[in-house]
Order: sequence, then structure tokens, then C-alpha cells
Amino acid sequence: MASTSLLHQSIPPFFTSSPASVSSSQLTNLSLYLNLSEKQPLCYRRLSVVVNLKKKNPWLDPFDFGDDSDMENGTEYSEGKQDEDPRPPENPDNPYGFLKFPYGYSVEIASLGSKIRGDVRRCGCVIAGGVYESLLFFPTIQLIKDRYPGVQIDVVASPRAKQTFELNKNVRWANAYDLDTYFPDTAEYTDMIGILKNRYYDMVLSTKLAGIGHAAFLFMTTARERVSYIYPNVNAAGAGLMLSETFTPKGLNLSEGGYNMYAQMDDWLGRPRNKVPRHPVPPLKVSISRKLKEVVEMKYKTAGAEKGKYIVIHGLESDSKASMQSMGDTDSLLPIQVWAGIAKGTRGIKPVFVIPHEKLREDVEEVVGEDASIVFITTPGQLAAIINDSAGVIATNTAAIQLANARDKLRKRKTVCSQCSREEMYYNFI
Repeated sequence: MASTSLLHQSIPPFFTSSPASVSSSQLTNLSLYLNLSEKQPLCYRRLSVVVNLKKKNPWLDPFDFGDDSDMENGTEYSEGKQDEDPRPPENPDNPYGFLKFPYGYSVEIASLGSKIRGDVRRCGCVIAGGVYESLLFFPTIQLIKDRYPGVQIDVVASPRAKQTFELNKNVRWANAYDLDTYFPDTAEYTDMIGILKNRYYDMVLSTKLAGIGHAAFLFMTTARERVSYIYPNVNAAGAGLMLSETFTPKGLNLSEGGYNMYAQMDDWLGRPRNKVPRHPVPPLKVSISRKLKEVVEMKYKTAGAEKGKYIVIHGLESDSKASMQSMGDTDSLLPIQVWAGIAKGTRGIKPVFVIPHEKLREDVEEVVGEDASIVFITTPGQLAAIINDSAGVIATNTAAIQLANARDKLRKRKTVCSQCSREEMYYNFI
């Protein structure tokens, strides 16, 4: 009995008062205090791991928080732009050049700056879309050329879009490959991977929205930098694991962005880095060869037009891919009846109708007349040449608008607003 009484006395009661004397407010305060005591260590731990540095790519190493701000490199290799390649001149009899060793074959040939600055000696551009989309990629190519002096730029595009790069002197090689097919041929797929891998690119850019399939295609090129747009939905799952930098557009069609459709990629390429200031995006420019100008001059002279005294009409309704319209504006082509009415409004200048297919010639002659000036053009190079010799352009949202912009066929006009009497400036192509 004594031991039993001692046992009861050694254990104090949980409540000093009876349960009936404990109010509901005290129970509430008690439970609140207990919750705070349990959550307080968790809040402290959460605050202790907050990092302000931005990750390079969240799909890659989860412990990669970007460049270390405390790490210092010598200014000889870590600052400024890369230098031109100080190699002997290329052998004209060898299409691959002279002393162009593969990446990593002879380490002493490559400068130390290529490891620290991230120099780009060879860059591959995989461009989706048609002529219009490839033409708007020209400022990006010039930006790469300015940012990385001495870089060699190659392009992979569709067979139709490949013709665009005869207007760009910065492109070394252009390969035709259909990027828009969902089920590519196995032989063509592996052959293109082998071509890109054997060129040992330092950086590969892609404007095709990448899922895990296209990301694997870029990954197998073994380039150091693999940069691409990705799908803005669940189709992008897993793509970031194989890419070093990704851009997420607002929609599924980049062409809907118009002239600035590659703004995200341009912003990343021109970013300030290693004491090099931000590079602005250069304007769109094209180069036309003399032989191309001579061929086109013979065409429009045969149609009865003279240099500088005609206006180009482009954008006739057709099912031909040579219409060169934007993939973001597929209903921009107009029927010949509309163009005939526009042509009648021109005064003192001869309209020249550019047709993408010979089957449209009879339709134009039937509506406009037998004496209509018609020129058959299917390549962007010839279209640029005929625009270059013209007095202006009347066109819908096709490549003719961008080519007219590149060849400075814009005229600035001043108008006065009827409501506020304010002068406004606008541009047109006439």
C-alpha cells in the first residue's frame, strides 16, 4: 500500500485544476502555442536555404546555382571577345580547310580562352519554317557574327527555306532537311545527325519547338551549348534535360510574333558577359549577287518594265509554296480580282505581277488584260533582286515586305490627324 501511494504521489497531474475549470479560450491558446512550437523550426530551415542566384537551367543539375561571383579569372582570357583564328590560310583544294582539327583532338591548338570565355568557333543553326521565317533569322546570324568574331555559321533548314541563304554571306554551309515532319525517315535522320556531329559545333541553335524527341536530336550533335525553343505545354517534359538553355514562347507558333519572333533568343545571344557590353540586334540586310541581278533584269525587261519605273505586286492567292507567306498569317494571300483593282489605282508607274506558278499567268491575263506585265519568280533571291530594281512594293504579309525593308524600299510620309491636328509619321512600301 505504501509503494502504491508513493507511485501516485511521484506523478504530478496534467492539469492543476479540474477539467471543468479550463475555458475554451485557454484551450485555443494552448493549441495555437503548440502549433507554433512545431512549425517554428521548419520556418527557420526554409529561410536558411534561400539562394538569390539564378539557375542556369532548372532541368539540369539541381545544385547548379549559376556562375560563382567569388571566382576570379585573369583578364587575359576571361574578359573581352574572342580573337580571330590565328591559323595558316586554308587550302583551296580541301573543302574542309587546312589544319582544322576536330574538337578536342589537339588541345594545344585551341586557346585557353575558349574554355573560360565560352568562345564559339563553329555554330549550327536549325531553323524551322519557310522562307519568311528564315529571312527573319538574318539579324540573329549577324548578331552571332558580331558577338563571336571569326565564327563559322552553318544552317539546317527546309528545302524551300534553304534557298534564302544565298542572300546571306555569313553562312558557310546550308543543308536541306525537313524539320516539320512528325515521322522522319530513319536514314535521313541518322545521316543528318552524323553530319552535324562530324562538324564539331561549339553551339547549336534551334527555332523549332522542342519536345524530348527534338531535344535528343540536338543532344546527339555533342555541341557544348544546345539552345532551343521548347513547347509551352506538357509536350516540353524532359526536353530541358538535354538542352543547356531553353526559351518558352507564348504560343505554339513563333511566326505569330512577326518581325520580333526570335526576341528571346536574340536577348540571350546579345547578353552582356565577360566585360563585353550588350550587343544590339542589327537590322535586316540581304546581299544580292551580280549574276542574280542580271538574270532578274532580263526577266522584267522581257515583261516590258524598266529599272526604277515599276512597282512589284506580290501576294497572289495560290497553293504554291513559292508564295513565301508567313506561317503565322496563312490567309494573307488575295485573289487576282482584288489585285487588279489595286493596280488600276496606280498612276505613272507600271505594275509588275509576280506569280509563284505558271498556271496563274492565264488568270492574270484574263482579269488584268493581255498587256499585263507578269514575271514568274519562285526563289527569294530573284524576288529580292526584282524588288531592289523597283520603285516600290505592294504586298501582303509575305517575304516581299521583309525584302523591301532590307533593301531600304521604305518611304516616310507625314500625315495630320483629323481629330487632334497632330502630325504623325508612318511608313509604306510604295
